[in-house]
Amino acid sequence: MILGTLGSCFAQKEREVRKDDVVYKPKIIFDTDMGPDYDDIGAIAMLHALADRGECEILATVSCDRHPTIAPTIEVYNRYFNRPDIPIGVPGKGSPDFTAPNNWNDTIVNAYAPELRNKDYPSAVSVYRKVLAAQPDNSVTMLTVGFLSNISDLLNSTPDEYSALNGVDLVKIKVKHLIAMAGGFPEGDEFNVNKDASASMQVFTKWPKPILFSGFEIGAKIFTGAKVAQLGSHSPVAKGYEYNLKTYRPQIAKNRQSWDQTAVLIAIRNPQDYFYLSDPGKFVIKEDGKNFWDPNIDASHRFIIHKYPYNYIENLLEELMMHQPTHE
Repeated sequence: MILGTLGSCFAQKEREVRKDDVVYKPKIIFDTDMGPDYDDIGAIAMLHALADRGECEILATVSCDRHPTIAPTIEVYNRYFNRPDIPIGVPGKGSPDFTAPNNWNDTIVNAYAPELRNKDYPSAVSVYRKVLAAQPDNSVTMLTVGFLSNISDLLNSTPDEYSALNGVDLVKIKVKHLIAMAGGFPEGDEFNVNKDASASMQVFTKWPKPILFSGFEIGAKIFTGAKVAQLGSHSPVAKGYEYNLKTYRPQIAKNRQSWDQTAVLIAIRNPQDYFYLSDPGKFVIKEDGKNFWDPNIDASHRFIIHKYPYNYIENLLEELMMHQPTHE
C-alpha cells in the first residue's frame, strides 16, 4: 500500500510551519562524501539555493570521506554561496579515504581556493555534538548523501564539553529524523551503504528516530547537469559539472544521474509533493553491506517511490542546481 495522507512525520511534513507568528523551517546538517561521483555538487548547490529562498537553515556541512581534498571542496561551495562560516567537520580514521579517478576535487580547490589545501578542520563528531546540543529538541534534520561513518561515530560518542548525553540520547532528543540517500528497494547493494558496511549496519539498526530513504533506483532514472555546466567558469558548480561531464565517464557525458539531489529535495520540501511514500517497514542490512526491505516490521523507516515522469523531477532539480548567489 502507498501512503496517502496517513499520519507520520513524513506524510504530514510541511515546508514551513507557523507558530506564534514565527516561521519554522528545516534545520539541516548535511553529511556528504563530495565524491568520487559529482552529484554531491548538485546537492550542495540545491541546499544553498533552498536556504537562499528561506526554505531551510544550514547548520553544518560535514565530510564522511577523509581524503584531504573533500572538506576544502565543501568549503569552496559554502564560500561561493556566501556562507563561509558554516561549520565543516572531517571524519575519523576508520572512514573511507579516496577521491575520484579524475581528481575533480583537486581541480575545484586549486581553481577557487588553493589556500584551503592545508587547512585543519575539526572532527565531524565534535561538529555534530556541538551543533545538536545548541538546537531545540526534536528540531534537526540530518541529511546524509554519503557513507554512514560519521553518524556511526556520533551514535558511539560519549559525553563531552558540549553535552552530558551520549550519542544515542543526544540524537533521540535533538534530531527530528534522518534523510538518507542509501540502499536499494526492495533490495540492493548500494555504494554509500556497502563502502563502510560496519558503520551502515550500526546506524540502520541503532538509529532511534524515523528514517526516510531515497534509494539508488530513484536517482538512477533522473539525469541533470548539462544546463548547469553552461553557467560559466565563475561558478564552481558549473566548473564541477563541466569538468566531470568531460572526464569522469565521458561515454555518458551528456548528463549525470542525480542520486543526492533527491535526498536534499525530500529533506526540505514535502516528499509527497514529488514522490509516493512506502508504508512503514524496516531497512535490513547484511554484514557485506547488501540490503533488503522487510515490510512486516515497523521500524519507522520509509522510502520514496517515483510518482512523476522523470523529466518533471529533472527540470525541478536542475532549476535549483542553477541557482547563483548574489555577490557584492
